Amino acid sequence: MATEIFNKDTTIELRNKHIGPSCKVFFGKDPIKIVRAKGQYMYNEKGERYLDCINNVAHVGHSHPYVVNAAVKQMELLNTNSRFLHDNLVQYAQRLTATLPEQLSVCYFVNSGSEANDLALRLARQHTGNEDIITLNHAYHGHVSSLIDISPYKFLQLDKSAKKDFVHVASAPDIYRGKFREDHPDPATAYADEVKDIMQEAHRNGRKIAAFIAESLQSCGGQIIPPAGYFQKVAQHVRKAGGVFIADEVQVGFGRVGKHFWAFQLQGEDFTPDIVTMGKPMGNGHPLSCVVTTKEIAESFMSSGMEYFNTFGGNPVSCAIGNAVLDVIEKQDLQGNADKVGNYLIELLNEQKEKHPLIGDIRGVGLFVGVDMVTDRVKRTPATAEAQHVIYKLKEHNILLSADGPHRNILKFKPPMCFSEEDAKFAVDNIDEILTAIENATMVKTDHVESNAAENGACKRKMTSYDNEHSSGENGHHEHTNGNGAACGQQIVYSHDSHKVSGKRIRT
Repeated sequence: MATEIFNKDTTIELRNKHIGPSCKVFFGKDPIKIVRAKGQYMYNEKGERYLDCINNVAHVGHSHPYVVNAAVKQMELLNTNSRFLHDNLVQYAQRLTATLPEQLSVCYFVNSGSEANDLALRLARQHTGNEDIITLNHAYHGHVSSLIDISPYKFLQLDKSAKKDFVHVASAPDIYRGKFREDHPDPATAYADEVKDIMQEAHRNGRKIAAFIAESLQSCGGQIIPPAGYFQKVAQHVRKAGGVFIADEVQVGFGRVGKHFWAFQLQGEDFTPDIVTMGKPMGNGHPLSCVVTTKEIAESFMSSGMEYFNTFGGNPVSCAIGNAVLDVIEKQDLQGNADKVGNYLIELLNEQKEKHPLIGDIRGVGLFVGVDMVTDRVKRTPATAEAQHVIYKLKEHNILLSADGPHRNILKFKPPMCFSEEDAKFAVDNIDEILTAIENATMVKTDHVESNAAENGACKRKMTSYDNEHSSGENGHHEHTNGNGAACGQQIVYSHDSHKVSGKRIRT
């Protein structure tokens, strides 16, 4: 049983004193102190168990004994850098590339998704001789300077002038909230044509495109599933312009989507990126990531004359862990589990959508699922306050879930791959209970206020302190009325004093 070094109050005090203030914790008003974890469960200092619906890093389950044993055994023998020959490195590279299209055959091992994406930009620029990058709105690709530059999710938190001249932002291929929606006859082509137009405008301004980069499924942007055919069309335009296509699989790779090992494969067999980056789940919590590319791009990178060396990238311990993770995925059929449980989870959530008007959209594949919460299904007005309320109430029910997206109104499921159907039902039953309570409270207040409004000939919504702090519309403004006026007397009252949430976003 894990023990504490300090009590919780001392841990908080020391964190506030010694850890940078921009390093946020979940549930800031009442953070959870986790001392151990197993499978899909995490335990606090009191031994209380939480169902983990957040951690896509502990891919095959927290503290998996097979992975832990592989790490310990190799650590007892040797750990050194990749300038020495070692079978773990080449075995892992061989197994990893076997899961990818044949032309993606050359690996560069690094230690984090940020390192991988930074190196991918270097490869693209060296290979093409160009500088400019096309990225998607709301994208997040990492925390280092080169990636903050191409991550609107981050740089738009500063100001609009923070965008660099070499960065071009295309619309996220979102068919629920985007400019081309599910009723468009061909949203894939429409979104891809926008990328083509951006490139043409860049060329008219004397700029040249090195790469288009996209998360295969956008995570921080709100669990966005690109329409089929979008990547193929974008790749065609980008390659014609002299650039390459980078698929960021850091959040969604290694079987999470169930139907395929890699999320970009959802686009079809006729699509292959030029560069693939991967990270988070590779080491099941151990720092391990990789860039995989073609022989042609790798040779271009070598032609610069500069050696590439990474002290810890591809070390024997990391590769032993990576191999162990692949073993567990295969032996326990976790890709199949993601498909089965993910389908069940989506089915349960769609049942809740039929029941609760606060749910506007359910989207996802495998164990990568988003619940888009709205206050108005016609306008698709983001239910930001309600989504934050849900995740805080779930925490009280010992379920850990996060909310993200441009409006922080998307409930995000991306649990460890051992997540079961029983876990899915437990989480969804609790969401049902919480949404029912919200809607019942709304209904009671609506009936009362509408009755008074009818008597007084007025229809006004009284804003609660919760609304004032947390409720915002599509453009970030507080919305006080409903489009059809029917619910303009709503007053939503929550018991919220113990869990007011910060307006700042925590990436998960």
